[in-house]
Amino acid sequence: MKTKGATAEIFYEAFKTMPKKEQNVFLMKVLKDERLREDLIDIAIAESRVKSKGRRFKDFLKEHEN
Repeated sequence: MKTKGATAEIFYEAFKTMPKKEQNVFLMKVLKDERLREDLIDIAIAESRVKSKGRRFKDFLKEHEN
């Protein structure tokens, strides 16, 4: 295992072995932390748009002119 991400991989594997109730308690703690919650939302949005085709900013502005 490479050094980069090794701690995260160990943590993730440990999380997966936890009983479902304990996983839920942990996730609720994460979601109650405003900074972590916002990071998760940003990651989810980015992941959902990975395959989206980009467009030029000028074209976007033209579409949204009043």
